[in-house]
Amino acid sequence: MTEQLLTEREGDVVVFTINREDSMNALTPELLTALAAGLSGAAEAGARAIVLTGAGQSFSSGADLKAGSRGSADLGEKIDLYYNPVARAIADLSIPFIVAMNGPAVGAGAGFAIGGDIVIAERSAYLLFAFVNIGLVPDAGTTWHLAKSVGKARAMDMLLSGERIGAEAALAAGLVSRVVDDGTALAEAKALATRLAKGPSKAIGLIRAQVLHALDHDFEASLDTERTHQTTAGFTQDFAEAVAAFRDKRKPEFKGR
Repeated sequence: MTEQLLTEREGDVVVFTINREDSMNALTPELLTALAAGLSGAAEAGARAIVLTGAGQSFSSGADLKAGSRGSADLGEKIDLYYNPVARAIADLSIPFIVAMNGPAVGAGAGFAIGGDIVIAERSAYLLFAFVNIGLVPDAGTTWHLAKSVGKARAMDMLLSGERIGAEAALAAGLVSRVVDDGTALAEAKALATRLAKGPSKAIGLIRAQVLHALDHDFEASLDTERTHQTTAGFTQDFAEAVAAFRDKRKPEFKGR
Protein backbone atom coordinates (compact mmCIF):
# COMPACT_ATOMS: atom_id res chain seq x y z
CA MET A 1 0.00 0.00 0.00
CA THR A 2 1.23 3.50 0.83
CA GLU A 3 1.69 5.65 3.92
CA GLN A 4 -1.18 7.75 2.57
CA LEU A 5 -3.56 4.83 3.12
CA LEU A 6 -3.28 2.75 6.27
CA THR A 7 -4.63 -0.79 6.23
CA GLU A 8 -5.45 -2.78 9.34
CA ARG A 9 -7.08 -6.18 9.56
CA GLU A 10 -8.98 -7.16 12.68
CA GLY A 11 -10.30 -10.68 12.29
CA ASP A 12 -12.56 -10.68 9.24
CA VAL A 13 -12.75 -6.86 9.10
CA VAL A 14 -10.38 -4.66 7.09
CA VAL A 15 -10.12 -0.98 8.08
CA PHE A 16 -8.76 1.53 5.56
CA THR A 17 -7.70 4.93 6.92
CA ILE A 18 -7.05 7.87 4.60
CA ASN A 19 -3.84 9.13 6.17
CA ARG A 20 -3.07 12.67 5.04
CA GLU A 21 -4.05 14.51 8.19
CA ASP A 22 -1.97 17.58 7.34
CA SER A 23 -4.19 18.22 4.30
CA MET A 24 -7.50 17.12 5.84
CA ASN A 25 -6.99 13.81 4.05
CA ALA A 26 -7.02 15.29 0.56
CA LEU A 27 -7.05 12.68 -2.18
CA THR A 28 -4.02 12.06 -4.41
CA PRO A 29 -3.55 9.71 -7.37
CA GLU A 30 -1.26 7.49 -5.29
CA LEU A 31 -3.81 7.24 -2.49
CA LEU A 32 -6.72 6.54 -4.85
CA THR A 33 -4.78 3.86 -6.69
CA ALA A 34 -3.99 2.15 -3.40
CA LEU A 35 -7.59 2.44 -2.22
CA ALA A 36 -9.04 0.93 -5.40
CA ALA A 37 -6.61 -1.98 -5.19
CA GLY A 38 -7.20 -2.45 -1.48
CA LEU A 39 -10.97 -2.53 -1.81
CA SER A 40 -10.86 -5.01 -4.67
CA GLY A 41 -8.36 -7.22 -2.88
CA ALA A 42 -9.98 -7.26 0.56
CA ALA A 43 -12.73 -9.74 -0.23
CA GLU A 44 -10.32 -11.89 -2.24
CA ALA A 45 -8.11 -12.04 0.86
CA GLY A 46 -11.02 -13.38 2.91
CA ALA A 47 -12.33 -10.21 4.55
CA ARG A 48 -16.06 -10.21 5.28
CA ALA A 49 -16.54 -6.47 5.95
CA ILE A 50 -14.71 -3.20 5.20
CA VAL A 51 -14.54 0.08 7.10
CA LEU A 52 -13.28 3.33 5.55
CA THR A 53 -12.38 6.36 7.67
CA GLY A 54 -10.01 9.31 7.81
CA ALA A 55 -7.11 10.16 10.11
CA GLY A 56 -7.49 12.94 12.65
CA GLN A 57 -10.50 15.24 12.55
CA SER A 58 -11.49 14.89 8.87
CA PHE A 59 -12.84 12.17 6.64
CA SER A 60 -11.56 13.75 3.42
CA SER A 61 -11.37 17.24 1.96
CA GLY A 62 -11.64 15.86 -1.58
CA ALA A 63 -9.13 16.19 -4.39
CA ASP A 64 -5.77 17.66 -3.48
CA LEU A 65 -5.86 20.91 -5.47
CA LYS A 66 -2.17 21.50 -4.77
CA ALA A 67 -1.16 18.29 -6.52
CA GLY A 68 -0.38 19.71 -9.95
CA SER A 69 -2.01 22.31 -12.14
CA ARG A 70 -5.76 21.94 -12.30
CA GLY A 71 -6.22 24.38 -15.15
CA SER A 72 -3.99 22.73 -17.76
CA ALA A 73 -4.66 19.05 -17.11
CA ASP A 74 -7.47 16.97 -18.63
CA LEU A 75 -9.43 16.26 -15.48
CA GLY A 76 -11.56 13.69 -17.30
CA GLU A 77 -8.48 11.53 -17.71
CA LYS A 78 -7.80 11.79 -13.99
CA ILE A 79 -11.37 10.71 -13.29
CA ASP A 80 -10.88 7.65 -15.52
CA LEU A 81 -7.53 6.76 -13.99
CA TYR A 82 -8.10 7.39 -10.30
CA TYR A 83 -11.61 8.28 -9.15
CA ASN A 84 -13.82 5.95 -11.19
CA PRO A 85 -11.79 2.86 -10.25
CA VAL A 86 -12.50 3.57 -6.58
CA ALA A 87 -16.21 4.20 -7.22
CA ARG A 88 -16.45 0.98 -9.22
CA ALA A 89 -14.51 -0.99 -6.62
CA ILE A 90 -16.98 0.14 -3.97
CA ALA A 91 -19.97 -0.79 -6.14
CA ASP A 92 -18.51 -4.18 -7.03
CA LEU A 93 -17.84 -5.28 -3.46
CA SER A 94 -19.45 -8.52 -2.33
CA ILE A 95 -19.07 -7.61 1.35
CA PRO A 96 -20.44 -4.74 3.48
CA PHE A 97 -18.76 -1.36 3.07
CA ILE A 98 -19.13 0.84 6.15
CA VAL A 99 -18.01 4.47 6.31
CA ALA A 100 -16.93 6.04 9.59
CA MET A 101 -17.35 9.74 8.80
CA ASN A 102 -15.22 11.20 11.57
CA GLY A 103 -15.28 14.76 10.24
CA PRO A 104 -15.88 16.83 7.11
CA ALA A 105 -16.40 14.95 3.85
CA VAL A 106 -15.93 17.35 0.96
CA GLY A 107 -16.08 17.03 -2.83
CA ALA A 108 -14.99 13.58 -3.98
CA GLY A 109 -14.55 12.72 -0.31
CA ALA A 110 -18.26 13.33 0.17
CA GLY A 111 -19.01 11.26 -2.92
CA PHE A 112 -17.09 8.28 -1.59
CA ALA A 113 -18.62 8.73 1.87
CA ILE A 114 -22.22 8.54 0.68
CA GLY A 115 -21.27 5.48 -1.36
CA GLY A 116 -21.10 3.49 1.86
CA ASP A 117 -23.67 0.79 2.53
CA ILE A 118 -23.92 2.16 6.05
CA VAL A 119 -22.55 5.62 6.85
CA ILE A 120 -21.89 6.47 10.49
CA ALA A 121 -21.32 10.21 10.95
CA GLU A 122 -20.11 12.07 14.02
CA ARG A 123 -22.27 14.99 15.17
CA SER A 124 -19.81 17.68 14.15
CA ALA A 125 -19.15 16.10 10.75
CA TYR A 126 -20.66 17.50 7.58
CA LEU A 127 -20.98 16.85 3.86
CA LEU A 128 -20.01 19.54 1.38
CA PHE A 129 -20.52 18.97 -2.32
CA ALA A 130 -18.15 21.81 -3.13
CA PHE A 131 -17.63 21.18 -6.84
CA VAL A 132 -19.61 24.22 -7.98
CA ASN A 133 -17.58 26.42 -5.64
CA ILE A 134 -14.44 25.78 -7.71
CA GLY A 135 -16.06 25.66 -11.14
CA LEU A 136 -16.19 21.88 -11.49
CA VAL A 137 -18.87 19.19 -11.68
CA PRO A 138 -19.53 16.28 -9.28
CA ASP A 139 -17.41 13.16 -9.67
CA ALA A 140 -16.58 10.01 -7.67
CA GLY A 141 -20.12 8.74 -8.24
CA THR A 142 -21.58 11.71 -6.37
CA THR A 143 -24.29 12.56 -8.91
CA TRP A 144 -25.70 9.03 -8.96
CA HIS A 145 -25.58 8.43 -5.21
CA LEU A 146 -27.01 11.83 -4.37
CA ALA A 147 -29.85 11.83 -6.93
CA LYS A 148 -30.82 8.26 -6.01
CA SER A 149 -30.77 9.07 -2.30
CA VAL A 150 -32.55 12.42 -2.12
CA GLY A 151 -34.28 12.96 -5.47
CA LYS A 152 -33.95 15.69 -8.09
CA ALA A 153 -35.02 18.74 -6.08
CA ARG A 154 -32.75 18.13 -3.12
CA ALA A 155 -29.84 16.94 -5.26
CA MET A 156 -30.01 20.09 -7.38
CA ASP A 157 -30.16 22.27 -4.28
CA MET A 158 -27.19 20.56 -2.63
CA LEU A 159 -25.03 20.54 -5.76
CA LEU A 160 -25.85 24.03 -7.03
CA SER A 161 -25.69 25.78 -3.64
CA GLY A 162 -22.42 24.17 -2.57
CA GLU A 163 -23.33 24.58 1.09
CA ARG A 164 -22.50 22.47 4.12
CA ILE A 165 -24.93 19.73 5.13
CA GLY A 166 -24.60 18.93 8.83
CA ALA A 167 -24.74 15.39 10.15
CA GLU A 168 -28.32 15.64 11.42
CA ALA A 169 -29.52 17.18 8.16
CA ALA A 170 -27.69 14.47 6.22
CA LEU A 171 -29.41 11.86 8.36
CA ALA A 172 -32.81 13.41 7.72
CA ALA A 173 -32.07 13.49 3.98
CA GLY A 174 -31.05 9.84 3.92
CA LEU A 175 -27.40 10.46 3.08
CA VAL A 176 -26.01 8.95 6.28
CA SER A 177 -27.36 6.03 8.27
CA ARG A 178 -26.53 6.97 11.85
CA VAL A 179 -25.24 9.96 13.82
CA VAL A 180 -23.04 9.31 16.84
CA ASP A 181 -21.05 11.34 19.35
CA ASP A 182 -17.78 12.86 18.21
CA GLY A 183 -14.84 10.53 18.53
CA THR A 184 -16.94 7.36 18.36
CA ALA A 185 -17.66 6.78 14.66
CA LEU A 186 -14.77 4.41 14.06
CA ALA A 187 -15.52 2.29 17.12
CA GLU A 188 -19.19 2.12 16.12
CA ALA A 189 -18.26 1.20 12.56
CA LYS A 190 -15.84 -1.51 13.69
CA ALA A 191 -18.42 -3.01 16.03
CA LEU A 192 -21.03 -3.09 13.28
CA ALA A 193 -18.56 -4.47 10.75
CA THR A 194 -17.55 -7.21 13.18
CA ARG A 195 -21.19 -8.18 13.66
CA LEU A 196 -21.86 -8.24 9.93
CA ALA A 197 -18.66 -10.22 9.31
CA LYS A 198 -20.09 -12.97 11.52
CA GLY A 199 -23.27 -13.07 9.45
CA PRO A 200 -24.29 -15.04 6.35
CA SER A 201 -21.83 -13.38 3.98
CA LYS A 202 -23.24 -14.87 0.79
CA ALA A 203 -26.71 -13.56 1.57
CA ILE A 204 -25.34 -10.19 2.66
CA GLY A 205 -23.49 -9.83 -0.64
CA LEU A 206 -26.64 -10.72 -2.57
CA ILE A 207 -28.72 -8.23 -0.57
CA ARG A 208 -26.17 -5.53 -1.38
CA ALA A 209 -26.32 -6.39 -5.08
CA GLN A 210 -30.12 -6.49 -5.02
CA VAL A 211 -30.46 -2.98 -3.63
CA LEU A 212 -28.09 -1.54 -6.23
CA HIS A 213 -29.91 -3.43 -8.98
CA ALA A 214 -33.30 -2.15 -7.79
CA LEU A 215 -32.14 1.47 -8.10
CA ASP A 216 -31.79 1.08 -11.87
CA HIS A 217 -34.52 -1.43 -12.75
CA ASP A 218 -38.28 -1.73 -12.64
CA PHE A 219 -40.40 -3.76 -10.24
CA GLU A 220 -40.63 -6.85 -12.44
CA ALA A 221 -36.87 -6.94 -12.92
CA SER A 222 -36.43 -6.68 -9.16
CA LEU A 223 -38.78 -9.62 -8.63
CA ASP A 224 -36.72 -11.69 -11.06
CA THR A 225 -33.50 -10.77 -9.28
CA GLU A 226 -34.98 -11.63 -5.89
CA ARG A 227 -36.03 -15.02 -7.24
CA THR A 228 -32.59 -15.74 -8.71
CA HIS A 229 -30.74 -14.64 -5.60
CA GLN A 230 -33.07 -16.59 -3.32
CA THR A 231 -32.25 -19.73 -5.27
CA THR A 232 -28.56 -19.07 -4.68
CA ALA A 233 -29.04 -18.24 -0.99
CA GLY A 234 -31.21 -21.28 -0.44
CA PHE A 235 -28.35 -23.60 -1.38
CA THR A 236 -25.76 -22.00 0.93
CA GLN A 237 -24.35 -23.74 3.97
CA ASP A 238 -25.31 -20.72 6.04
CA PHE A 239 -29.01 -21.16 5.26
CA ALA A 240 -28.80 -24.86 6.17
CA GLU A 241 -27.10 -23.85 9.42
CA ALA A 242 -29.84 -21.29 10.15
CA VAL A 243 -32.55 -23.94 9.68
CA ALA A 244 -30.69 -26.39 11.91
CA ALA A 245 -30.16 -23.72 14.56
CA PHE A 246 -33.86 -22.84 14.49
CA ARG A 247 -34.78 -26.48 15.05
CA ASP A 248 -32.21 -26.81 17.83
CA LYS A 249 -33.30 -23.53 19.45
CA ARG A 250 -29.80 -22.02 19.31
CA LYS A 251 -28.03 -19.17 17.56
CA PRO A 252 -26.69 -20.01 14.11
CA GLU A 253 -22.94 -20.01 13.52
CA PHE A 254 -22.46 -18.64 10.04
CA LYS A 255 -19.28 -19.41 8.12
CA GLY A 256 -19.88 -17.23 5.07
CA ARG A 257 -20.37 -20.23 2.81
